Amino acid sequence: MSQSVDQARTPLPAALAAEIQSCGFFPELVIDVAETSLAGEDVLDHLLHLEATFDNDEVHRHLTVILRTATRMLIGHTDERAEAGQLQAVTSSESIPLSHVNSVVLTRVVQHPDRFGTDPSSQTVETWLQMTWGAVSRIELEPATCADPLCTADHGYTGTFSGDDIVIRMSPAADGPDQVDRLMAFATRMQAVTGTAR
Repeated sequence: MSQSVDQARTPLPAALAAEIQSCGFFPELVIDVAETSLAGEDVLDHLLHLEATFDNDEVHRHLTVILRTATRMLIGHTDERAEAGQLQAVTSSESIPLSHVNSVVLTRVVQHPDRFGTDPSSQTVETWLQMTWGAVSRIELEPATCADPLCTADHGYTGTFSGDDIVIRMSPAADGPDQVDRLMAFATRMQAVTGTAR
């Protein structure tokens, strides 16, 4: 490693490094990517998400590490793959100024909402964190229709335009209730800082 890159590294907080180690997914590589991307800034907040994807009879793991500093949101992705029978890891890191984050959406699915707060059976069963900063936009179009079921006229198209830069989904069943709590707490803190970072 060159001296200039080495000087830019910022050690992770011990608790965050331990959390990455506990994932057991190329921890030294993931820590290296995170420390390099910090470039001298301190970690103020973080979220980790390890997920498995299925491709025919193969299982591939993907780890997302989101770090927040005083000025930026850093997102690291690590994937595993096999190339010519050899195990490889593909990593990427993205740096987004907090002032560019224009939307932080936390979505919760709650069962038995009529009993919320009074019955333990009313709990969050699924959560999504969606953050956008304008790097990726999505347009979904579909044929427009009218109320007349017999109408054969061409009404053109209707659709929605939305940003979809990163979406993280967690559930107690797949990730554990502690991780769901962490996701909701992280999302709430991100909503607070992006609302005042402009």
